Amino acid sequence: MKLRDKIQLGIYKVINPFVRLLIKLGITPNGVTTIGLLLNIGVTVIFIFGAEDKPRGDFRAVGWAGALILFAGLFDMLDGQVARLGKMSSTFGALYDSVLDRYSELILFFGICYYLVAKHYFLSSIFAFIAMIGSIMVSYTRARSEGLGIQNKGGLMQRPERVVLLGVAAIACGVTSHFIGGTYKWYVLGITKFHLFETMSIFTIPITVMAVLTNITAIRRLRDAERELNILDKSKKGE
Repeated sequence: MKLRDKIQLGIYKVINPFVRLLIKLGITPNGVTTIGLLLNIGVTVIFIFGAEDKPRGDFRAVGWAGALILFAGLFDMLDGQVARLGKMSSTFGALYDSVLDRYSELILFFGICYYLVAKHYFLSSIFAFIAMIGSIMVSYTRARSEGLGIQNKGGLMQRPERVVLLGVAAIACGVTSHFIGGTYKWYVLGITKFHLFETMSIFTIPITVMAVLTNITAIRRLRDAERELNILDKSKKGE
């Protein structure tokens, strides 16, 4: 069993009591998915509020947004468990979950990009947009592959990893800014025109890493799909 699967099973053991409570309360898997979407809308609202009402070096909104990102991400796991333990799985439910997950992710990245552009982190906003593209393509290549009859789940930066990375980075940025300030900069050899690191980098560097890894994962999945589909095509021709 892969480490990722072991961690996932451990998380399920922790959240299962809460899952059973949701089932007793009559909350359906689709209801849990909808709550997750609403929470991600809340994340974007926090980012927009921070962009419009807080000074450039005030990253408290980023920290609070990160906490809500992790909480909203929890509902991504809850809906599947509610469906399984409550015996409420359905084909439409699987589609509903996938569609709302994409909406959630796009809305989340809209909030991040809005914040970065509003605070004049232009280069970082570009990487955030690239990360959004990669995130959607990671999910799309898996969904399209499964539609063609093959499994395609390999690579880094699947949705749980993306949620954890964004959430933890945002929280770390907000907390760190409280201690070192939001305007801290580390300059190259004391040259004030060039800095290698600033407080906001705690949030933007992981986004840059995500921009790279998500697209690498999408390309890897495309290559894996090519290999599997070619084998499938050859087997069909040999029948």
